[in-house]
Amino acid sequence: MTAIKHALQRDIFTPNDERLLSIVNVCKAGKKKKNCFLCATVTTERPVQVKVVKVKKSDKGDFYKRQIAWALRDLAVVDAKDAIKENPEFDLHFEKIYKWVASSTAEKNAFISCIWKLNQRYLRKKIDFVNVSSQLLEELPKVTEESVPSGENQSVAGGDEEAVDEYQELNAREEQDIEIIMEGCEYAISNAEAFAERLSRELQVLDGANIQSIMASEKQVNILMKLLDEALQEVDQIEFKLSSYEEMLQSVKEQMDQISESNHLIHLSNTNNVKLLSEIEFLVNHMDLAKGHIKALQEGDLASSRGIEACTNAADALLQCMNVALRPGHDMLLAVKQQQQRFSDLREHFARRLASHLNNVFVQQGHDQSSTLAQHSIELTLPNHHPFHRDLLRYAKLMEWLKSTDYGKYEGLTKNYMDYLSRLYEREIKDFFEVAKIKMTGTTKESKKFGLHGSSGKLTGSTSSLNKLSVQPSGNRRSQSSSLLDMGNMSTSDLDVADRTKFDKIFEQVLSELEPLCLAEQDFISKFFKLQQHQSMPGTVTEADDLDGGTSSKQHISGTPLPVSSEKDMIRQMMTKIFRCIEPELNNLIALGDKIDSFNSLYMLVKMSHHVWTAQNVDPASFLSTTLGNVLVTVKRNFDKCISNQIRQMEEVKISKKSKVGILPFVAEFEEFAGLAESIFKNAERRGDLDKAYTKLIRGVFVNVEKVANESQKTPRDVVMMENFHHIFATLSRLKISCLEAEKKEAKQKYTDHLQSYVIYSLGQPLEKLNHFFEGVEARVAQGIREEEVSYQLAFNKQELRKVIKEYPGKEVKKGLDNLYKKVDKHLCEEENLLQVVWHSMQDEFIRQYKHFEGLIARCYPGSGVTMEFTIQDILDYCSSIAQSH
Repeated sequence: MTAIKHALQRDIFTPNDERLLSIVNVCKAGKKKKNCFLCATVTTERPVQVKVVKVKKSDKGDFYKRQIAWALRDLAVVDAKDAIKENPEFDLHFEKIYKWVASSTAEKNAFISCIWKLNQRYLRKKIDFVNVSSQLLEELPKVTEESVPSGENQSVAGGDEEAVDEYQELNAREEQDIEIIMEGCEYAISNAEAFAERLSRELQVLDGANIQSIMASEKQVNILMKLLDEALQEVDQIEFKLSSYEEMLQSVKEQMDQISESNHLIHLSNTNNVKLLSEIEFLVNHMDLAKGHIKALQEGDLASSRGIEACTNAADALLQCMNVALRPGHDMLLAVKQQQQRFSDLREHFARRLASHLNNVFVQQGHDQSSTLAQHSIELTLPNHHPFHRDLLRYAKLMEWLKSTDYGKYEGLTKNYMDYLSRLYEREIKDFFEVAKIKMTGTTKESKKFGLHGSSGKLTGSTSSLNKLSVQPSGNRRSQSSSLLDMGNMSTSDLDVADRTKFDKIFEQVLSELEPLCLAEQDFISKFFKLQQHQSMPGTVTEADDLDGGTSSKQHISGTPLPVSSEKDMIRQMMTKIFRCIEPELNNLIALGDKIDSFNSLYMLVKMSHHVWTAQNVDPASFLSTTLGNVLVTVKRNFDKCISNQIRQMEEVKISKKSKVGILPFVAEFEEFAGLAESIFKNAERRGDLDKAYTKLIRGVFVNVEKVANESQKTPRDVVMMENFHHIFATLSRLKISCLEAEKKEAKQKYTDHLQSYVIYSLGQPLEKLNHFFEGVEARVAQGIREEEVSYQLAFNKQELRKVIKEYPGKEVKKGLDNLYKKVDKHLCEEENLLQVVWHSMQDEFIRQYKHFEGLIARCYPGSGVTMEFTIQDILDYCSSIAQSH
């Protein structure tokens, strides 16, 4: 251990000017035995720093390296674990607790004892030594450097160190003076006693000179003392004068204080007078109402324009006086309270006068407008309310004043206006719609008849007679169409294009009259009741809004103020109350038009969509937009119902078993519907609704054409399919409906397929025996016999071929073709005019079979000279002559 100690001192601590005092070999508790050394060290320079250093042997060699160092002043607790039994474990509490196991208990005790001594000598803080034997902590006598190991000066304590503490080094000047003295004495170094004696003598000479100098200066001291006494006398005189001056200044100060206080009181009084004058001027300027204004409020004429203007100015002046922002304390003044009460009385009185006058104006308007209803009853126009609105708008500013000062009376006026005007508009609108119904039907009795007797358009077929329709013979097709119209429409006359155009114009005029009426009334309400801005109201009248299935029920205004989200909502609610009859009347008119002719729903859908689109562009949330939108839902339902009825009637069509089918009624009427719809919906906003209806209708037409074709007994299925799909294809090609391009192609394909099928089926095998003969020839070839060897077969030799060919001379072929033409003519209808098309297709098919037979003869019977009894030219001549003869 001594060798390790010397090595550590030499290699680690001496280069850092430190001395190693104690060492202990330790390892960390509970871990692998990695040994290291804990060293207690002090620095050689002052102030002395005491440290505990952990030193570890390097892994790469035999030298030691410094790992970590703790200052002893940071050590809080030393725990020896057991003060009685020998235990090598101990803990050191720095910033955290370090647990160690010493190699021996003796080393541990020696290290703890060194720590205790260093703490006692260098630190003035108390380190807790826990579980440490008292013997280790006893006060040890101071030792000298001789008790410390030699050669290193490693003593911890000793008297020499205390002596060193008392020694003071010479400064530079002292060293210089000593050198000068020593240079003046040659034997200062060789004979120290003689040098010391000399120094002693010189010191005595200096002391004597000092005493003589002190004695010589006594006279000067006496003179100085006399001067000091004179100075004291002068000071006393000055102090006396200063005291007298101070007394005089004190009296002046008291007088100035009195003057200053008096000036302050005067300034304060002036300030208060100015403020009082300002307050009085404020109250007089802002709370004084002119006599002319008071007279206008009490007695002003509310019927004349000049009187209204005077009342308006007076009401504004009163409002300004009442709304003046009083300063703190004003409301406690009696005059202010009296003036405010006077203003309140004026406001109440004028508000009652204004409300009563406007109520009378509302009532008078209802009587005046009633007198003009008679002249509008014969014309499809609504009375003009512009003069009434113009007169009332003169009171707009007064209404704004009433709204801000007495909202209860403003609310009452609003309710009264809605009550009076709703009854007036209800009479006007009902009379207006009655005229519209008369113009549509002729008389009111007839319009009632429409409510009892169902009627329908040409395709929709809300008629019961069309549901039981049976297909008539094609020869009577033209008369059949007229009979269908007679059965499907009203009992009096046909509803032709002129009737529909008339209905369209009447419906458009109805909407065109209603739209400006509603917009004018809404604009008036906004201006008169000051409801333009979108801000929350303290309390308004609300409506009970109940929409059921796209239509709105009658809405009413409750008697108590209820909150609404904005003034815009209040405008819409007022409009709903005033024009509550518009939506039911429009729905009744739409129902009447639909009963007159279900095709009218197309006109109504286009017109109503356009007006809704226009209204929504102006204000999507307005009353007009909402009401027309609800009515549009009803129109759209009628349109959908019209389409559904058409499809239902297609499904219910029955065909005659004794006559040919021809063009089915719903196919012809789809053509009529599509033509009419295209003319109506040109440039319409709701084209998508029509496209969806087209898709439903064409699917229904396709399905029911096939259904009727399958049920047909008199007319072949292929003929029914061919004629009707040809008609559908021609209709779609003519109308060029973009959404039905796929259906147009499908119709053309079905027409082509069924034409080919009918031709093959009808033509059959005109040369039946010859066909059977060549089928046998083809069968032999299929079995592997070469074509040129077929003629050697007994059943298919040249003699058999000639025998079969002789059975079909040209005369027989022409006769068979003539019978076939008559048969086709019976199957086909006149309207579609497909006889020549079918006959031409049959001619081509017959020629194809002829060429096929000739080819087989040329390949299987080469050089035989066998040919048919007729030629292709003969076939062309036969077909042409047959077609011309019929």
